[in-house]
Amino acid sequence: MKVAAVAVLGLLGALFPCLKAQTSSPLEILQQAAANWTGTLPCEGWDCECAFKKPKGCCCVASPLFQLEEKTFMRMMGLWKDLNSLNNQIEEVTGGHNVSFAATMLPITGCYGPFNKNVSIPYCNVTLNHGYGYNPSLGTFTAPRSGLYSFSYTVYSNLGAEGERIYHKVQLMKEGQVIASSWEDNREDSEDSATQTVLLQLKRGNQVYVELVLGRFLCVDTQGYNSFSGFLVYPLSDI
Repeated sequence: MKVAAVAVLGLLGALFPCLKAQTSSPLEILQQAAANWTGTLPCEGWDCECAFKKPKGCCCVASPLFQLEEKTFMRMMGLWKDLNSLNNQIEEVTGGHNVSFAATMLPITGCYGPFNKNVSIPYCNVTLNHGYGYNPSLGTFTAPRSGLYSFSYTVYSNLGAEGERIYHKVQLMKEGQVIASSWEDNREDSEDSATQTVLLQLKRGNQVYVELVLGRFLCVDTQGYNSFSGFLVYPLSDI
């Protein structure tokens, strides 16, 4: 071991004569020799100037760390863009699916009607209005997007006394066109109801409502039996 150390020191002494006058440990001599080296060192990704001369404030792996940080940041940005694109695609496919509403007439102890023209029934007691397509002030549903919709309505009337004439007719309307209707005209019973359910293909902006036909009337509904509801089954491309 001593022979090897002497050989190294001898070699260093031959390479760097100025070191002979110094009294230093072998490690210090090696460090100094490396610091004074003017040839090419196999540093690869390291900062040789920093690694061997150690200037103040130097971080030997600053450059590799910066490159790693830059690559990581760019990769995160790429992932964020991919996630944002995926989110937009999901929104395109599923967006607007939450369209539904349910409403009933406010309790009445007398009769609603008769009127001298067809009147949209005001289902003012709204219990569900996802997508805000239903307007309780008008009793009208406006499709927020094109699609296949399901609509249901129930018509109910109670005259309260036998022998009185049940006389009502309501119509489900789409853009002024009659889609379905329910009617009653008899003296055989004093209370009756009917329900209709239909599927309609709507364009965005189409309106659907239920109207009471002129001269007809609905009486004594204190439980909210007169109802109107609907929901989007699935969306369709806007035409």
